[in-house]
Amino acid sequence: MNGYSFGVNMGRHRTGLVIGALIGLTGGISGVFFGAAIGYYLDKLIRSVAGAESWTQAKAQTAFFDATFCVMGKIAKADGQVTAEEIQYAEAVMTRMQLTGELRKRAIECFSQGKSAQFDLNQVLEPLRRALVNNVSVRQMFIEIQLQAALVDGEFSPSEGRVLTEVCQLLGISQQEFEAVAQRMKAEQSFHQGGGQGQFESAGGLGLKQAYGVLGVDQACDAKTLKTAYRKLMSQHHPDKLVARGLPDEMMQIAKEKTQEIQAAYDAIKKSRK
Repeated sequence: MNGYSFGVNMGRHRTGLVIGALIGLTGGISGVFFGAAIGYYLDKLIRSVAGAESWTQAKAQTAFFDATFCVMGKIAKADGQVTAEEIQYAEAVMTRMQLTGELRKRAIECFSQGKSAQFDLNQVLEPLRRALVNNVSVRQMFIEIQLQAALVDGEFSPSEGRVLTEVCQLLGISQQEFEAVAQRMKAEQSFHQGGGQGQFESAGGLGLKQAYGVLGVDQACDAKTLKTAYRKLMSQHHPDKLVARGLPDEMMQIAKEKTQEIQAAYDAIKKSRK
């Protein structure tokens, strides 16, 4: 085991290590090491029994990939009929992911499964929920993709809203978290539907309003609040971080586009405040 792997392994079981070490304090230095060792193996055993150890990065990425297109199909069918715009959006996502051959075929099959009246959301989201326990950034990315699918016609309908609500409940995403993401996605969608290509300042006052919306802040916010929101979103959407936490490699381009959009919004706001 190399140094990096050793560090990751120790970090994964740090709760057991700390508790065991504290219990062993009464036995001096040797007691601390002995307690930490016992705590480590007990923590590992508990996680193994609970299935936590089985969720490798590859499995998390597979769960994300399948759920992405299945839920996208479910949302597209929510109003009763899949529109040309919804199909085009799904195809655009596949193109941005550079999916070809078997992977593209798999994405299409998942989209078709999601459209089925018998499709069970829990069946595809439970593996994703288990894979993304305590992984807020990747879960948020998943919701952003689904919100964009629902917003292709400008606004998500009540039936699409019900699907999104169920998705959030199954993934453990609060209503407050969902609404915050929804507001940002609406601002981004509004800008693009108005012909914007990432240059908010060129769209005048409306573009600036949407830029603030993309960052999820009020136009009257101070510089510190603005910078904090910007840094938080950039960290949450960092492509390498997201892939390491379960985002499929093929979706790295989508994550990059997100960071570029956030950067463009922040730059436009800063320029307008000079």
